Amino acid sequence: MCRKPAIAAATRPAALPASPVLTRDSGFSGRFRKAWHIPCSIWFVLFTNAYAMTYSASDLARSAGARFRQALADEHPLQVVGAINANHALLARRAGYRAIYLSGGGVAAGSLGLPDLGISNLDDVLTDIRRITDVCDTPLLVDVDTGFGASAFNVARTTKSLIKFGAAAMHIEDQVGAKRCGHRPNKEIVSQGEMVDRIKAAVDARTDDNFVIMARTDALAVEGLDSAIERAVACVEAGADAIFPEAMTDLGMYRKFVDAVKVPVLANITEFGATPLFTTEELGGAGVSMVLYPLSAFRAMNKAAENVYAAIRRDGTQKNVVDTMQTRAELYESIGYHAFEQKLDALFAQGKGK
Repeated sequence: MCRKPAIAAATRPAALPASPVLTRDSGFSGRFRKAWHIPCSIWFVLFTNAYAMTYSASDLARSAGARFRQALADEHPLQVVGAINANHALLARRAGYRAIYLSGGGVAAGSLGLPDLGISNLDDVLTDIRRITDVCDTPLLVDVDTGFGASAFNVARTTKSLIKFGAAAMHIEDQVGAKRCGHRPNKEIVSQGEMVDRIKAAVDARTDDNFVIMARTDALAVEGLDSAIERAVACVEAGADAIFPEAMTDLGMYRKFVDAVKVPVLANITEFGATPLFTTEELGGAGVSMVLYPLSAFRAMNKAAENVYAAIRRDGTQKNVVDTMQTRAELYESIGYHAFEQKLDALFAQGKGK
């Protein structure tokens, strides 16, 4: 969804001074130095139009939540793929995904270099949401951990903030504040009543009725399947639109959730976890409505980076790994570089004609 820059054009100076660093008159530096003198109102049109070129009028007319619900209605089961940053969101969109995901563990590891142990906060997540939704209109499901605070007020603030920043959906879980990755041992969960209160707070706070609120339960590993299903049913009664049963170990468990809750159920098919890598066909047969791949591309990206770093250090050149890299042309195509450049060239041409 296209959004205005954080600082409105009217609040900026009419023209910015030339940068003392960019002093050459030829090449990119010289062109960019001259571009500083373009009035900010024109810059606003430049970037707004460049973003808007990728979005249809019908998409822009609907909220992110409405687009997520439409995707869920159109694709069975809906594949939701993790996008660790804005660039990956564009890659996922280009690959044809109808929904993308921002993982709490991904924010912690990818943006902060920290483990998924409840260390990241709401502002950390909002920063990554904004970067993604500024350039990509594919509806975004966001992991909000336990709500980023101990009270209903915190959950309400989180919900309102996600909607304001362009997210389409969120899932909130029943772990304690000092949470762990859902596929790690020794998890602890809050009471069913406290989890229900989290859902009620989120539902009451949403400012877009189409924004999807999903309840995640980690109770299977702590209290067993029956308790997990009971919690899920209570969350649906409190207003949850969908259920995310974490760390299921067989397809039959998903079938029991689907039969009990009567709302869409998400299967988290993360690598190296407790859940087998079921196919979409298998999960669809069990009644699952959404299949999540939270960190697949992130893990592949990390492994690729390790290999490149090791090769350059070992060989003193990147020649041996160039064929594993995305090319400059492929990157430019993905981020719409040429649309921006064409707008910039047109502005320079207008300036020369005066």
